[in-house]
Amino acid sequence: MPLPPVRPGGPGTVYFSLLGPLSAVIDGRPLPLGPRKQRLVLATLLSRPNTPVPVDVLTDVVWPQGPPRTARKNLQVYVSAARALFGAVDGDDRGRVVHDCGGYRLRVEEGELDTLRFRTLARAGRAAAERGDLRTAARLLREALDLWGERPPLHDLRDSAEVAEEAERLEARCLTVYEDWAEAEIETGRAGVTVDGLRDLVERHPFRERLRAAWMNSLHQTGRQAEALAVYDDYRQLLARELGLEPSPAMAGLYRAMLGEGRAARSSASRGAAAGVSLPADSRHFTGREDELTWLLDVSGCPEGAVLVVSGPAGVGKSALAVRAAHLLADCFPDGRVHVRARTEDGVPRTRNDMLEELGRLCGVGGPGRPDPAQAQNAWQDWLSRHRALIVLDDVADEASVRGLLPRSGRSSVLLTSRGQLAGLEAVHRTALAAPGEDESLELLGTLIGGDRLRSDRAAAVRIVRACGGLPLAVAVSGMRLAVLRHLPLAEYADRLDDPAAALDELVAGDVSVRSRLAAGWRDLGAADRGALARIAGPAGEGGFTLERAMAALDRDERGAIRAVESLIGAGAVTSPSGEVTAHAALYEVPRLLCLYVREETGPEAPVGRGPAPSAGSGAARLLSRG
Repeated sequence: MPLPPVRPGGPGTVYFSLLGPLSAVIDGRPLPLGPRKQRLVLATLLSRPNTPVPVDVLTDVVWPQGPPRTARKNLQVYVSAARALFGAVDGDDRGRVVHDCGGYRLRVEEGELDTLRFRTLARAGRAAAERGDLRTAARLLREALDLWGERPPLHDLRDSAEVAEEAERLEARCLTVYEDWAEAEIETGRAGVTVDGLRDLVERHPFRERLRAAWMNSLHQTGRQAEALAVYDDYRQLLARELGLEPSPAMAGLYRAMLGEGRAARSSASRGAAAGVSLPADSRHFTGREDELTWLLDVSGCPEGAVLVVSGPAGVGKSALAVRAAHLLADCFPDGRVHVRARTEDGVPRTRNDMLEELGRLCGVGGPGRPDPAQAQNAWQDWLSRHRALIVLDDVADEASVRGLLPRSGRSSVLLTSRGQLAGLEAVHRTALAAPGEDESLELLGTLIGGDRLRSDRAAAVRIVRACGGLPLAVAVSGMRLAVLRHLPLAEYADRLDDPAAALDELVAGDVSVRSRLAAGWRDLGAADRGALARIAGPAGEGGFTLERAMAALDRDERGAIRAVESLIGAGAVTSPSGEVTAHAALYEVPRLLCLYVREETGPEAPVGRGPAPSAGSGAARLLSRG
């Protein structure tokens, strides 16, 4: 960007910059950052602020050709140097660089790092635009752009592939913010301030359609209609010559509108068709999941695009996490963010052609009527190859229903949520969600019933979230129910949830029912998986089960029990350890509420084969637990 960067750091505050060469200043005085390998470590930590960076990642950045035997020790030296840098500034390091989750986390505030400040300004500008306050939006977005130096981000360290990838991601976000700013200025009648900059960027990024549309609009608004039409003609010829493609329907419509001069071209019209946003509302009560959310943002937003699968039991919060990530990824996907449910309202899986038709409508792919399915799929793949969009396919039933919808090429990302792990999909990134910890569950409950009420009987609140198995859906339903029943003591409600015969009846708030969500998961299981789950879950209880206990309950040998348990893991009915462990040492678990539902479906005396009978009063998972 041509304007000098703004430095928001206050007096005595260290201020780091990644939007240019890696640098640090305090009170206008540059700080020495050490030799190149030390700067690579610092740049990597700063590119993931306040997030643990695994030691393996740092090692690959510093030694891409293979680490020496002393690599870990050398890394400790570089991290110690970073701590010393902060110690010289702060008087002590204040825990700035901490060892966390098998890596290192650098704690830094918004006023100390230009990329954090850039992200905050960009989000504020976009929020102002959504409110219709375009002048404020343009001012905030311009402030974000002014943080950029005259040289590319991290240009002094781009010989490192990992650093170069982060720099490209930053440049892509800058382009998106520039497009947002230009469109806001054009909408407020100030197209003249955008023309020159848009021309320069189109020359550097000739295939970026949204830039072209903004440049056409700016020329048109400033009375240069012939030039605006020429921009489109050049683009059409470029696509035909280089890719054998035509401009999108949105660009063609913009061109026709300018040709007819029936109305002034508006940037928002172009944005609505070419960069549509069709997402559910972000939950106001979303809490926790910081590590999972950071992973989703990093992988989904990578410049080359990605396919991700978020799996886990019913009600564990997969959809809420995916929607939150999609809302936060606006900077990365200028050509749209859309959400499509992979099931009907009653939980029946939709066909691939049905979802393809909806995607076509949302993204402007294809014409009126129902095209041949093969033609529709080819048109969809062509659109994906030419655009940078995020597609969320929510609650996917199986691999076959989505195979033709995933990108074969291009820079779009697809985020899938599913109870099962969709193991048949290749080249995807995966994360399996487990129930969050007790503190996160209490935080969610507190957002719904109020912090004061929760603190008035914290012990009862803990009993409530434990009775819910920490399942976010169940905790949320409990909170919604208690928010209405203000007279109901938390302890009394906890007693109700502790009763296995009554718990699922209590987990209903209006038309939101935990039982119905569990029923959908049960219907998805095949007959063999249902039988195995009935034997393993049996009467409801708490705890986990080992392979030996599963062998006894299923009346199978080791190989047969392993296959049965792994099939249930793949279906999302059984959770397994997150780290590597042998089958005999693993402790598996069936979520408590699923145990309760299985008991309802199969009766209190679930079959247990010829294995040992349960002792009186014991529950299913307790029967199978160690000790």
